[in-house]
Amino acid sequence: MAYITLDNSIPGMRSLLAYRPIIAPPLLALMKVVMRSNQGLSLGERELIATYVSYLNDCTNCHTIHGEVAQCFYKDTPELISQIKENYTKNSLTPRLQSLLAIAESVQKGGKHVSEVQIKTARENNISDLEIHDTVLIASMFCFFNRYIDGLGLTSNDTKETYKERAKMIAEHGY
Repeated sequence: MAYITLDNSIPGMRSLLAYRPIIAPPLLALMKVVMRSNQGLSLGERELIATYVSYLNDCTNCHTIHGEVAQCFYKDTPELISQIKENYTKNSLTPRLQSLLAIAESVQKGGKHVSEVQIKTARENNISDLEIHDTVLIASMFCFFNRYIDGLGLTSNDTKETYKERAKMIAEHGY
């Protein structure tokens, strides 16, 4: 139960945006631009970064829904989300994905935790400046969204099935 009165018929963060409609357009615009860009990172990579940062922040709503969205882009790898949450450095993830998640993890701890070594490693794995930029932006943005959601005590009535349904819609049509 949220700490403030929300419309419980609206799932996830959208109930917070409905509560304060004046902030909805800029936040949704940011989400759409960052998470649905066709430049640099793939849509799946964007969702994996959001999932991982939300998992590190213990934001159940976000890591669950974004994990399901990511899974829509990685249908051939059903264990990918659990591998990332378990320990991305000890699983068979690509060096590219490991580099992206390492940067995201450092941002989640605090921006100054990102190191020159991580950036060098990312570049060695053919990750462009745009992709590094967007990784930092996504990680930062999800720290903000996770704190917004959890700070207001937002919980979800979603089930595994409704998360999957919503995720499929987001993967196909965007935010």
